[in-house]
Amino acid sequence: MSFKVTFQTKWADFDPNRHMRHTAYNDYAAEVRVRYFRDQKFSIEEFTKHNIGPILFTEETSFRKEIHLGENINVNFKVAGLSENNERWKITHEVFNEAGKLSAIIKVYGAWIDLTKRKLTIPPKEAQYLFDFAERCEDFEEIVLKNK
Repeated sequence: MSFKVTFQTKWADFDPNRHMRHTAYNDYAAEVRVRYFRDQKFSIEEFTKHNIGPILFTEETSFRKEIHLGENINVNFKVAGLSENNERWKITHEVFNEAGKLSAIIKVYGAWIDLTKRKLTIPPKEAQYLFDFAERCEDFEEIVLKNK
């Protein structure tokens, strides 16, 4: 399933050079992840109910084309990798400017954390399906965890 969100950029997203500030791209990508989970019936309230949350180990952004103030942008969600039990995941977001040109690629590598124990955890059975219907990247990979 293809998943993307359209946003209208705002003044606070831009730097004095009239470029979208680098962290704004990552903010939009994070918003897309939260909306994706919500649309899969696992909203912030569900995270709270199960006392888990997503954490990131790495976040890598590659910039391609400029985005201008007030432009509508589209940001998608693709799964680039999963471990057994979906405990670790890689997600790729592509950001497209209003003309439909690829403006940035954001790759994140993350996992789930138990918010009480402050330790990595396997998601509950209610969240095992979260990535089942997501579009996969062409270079999708299985994440093999060492020491398992």
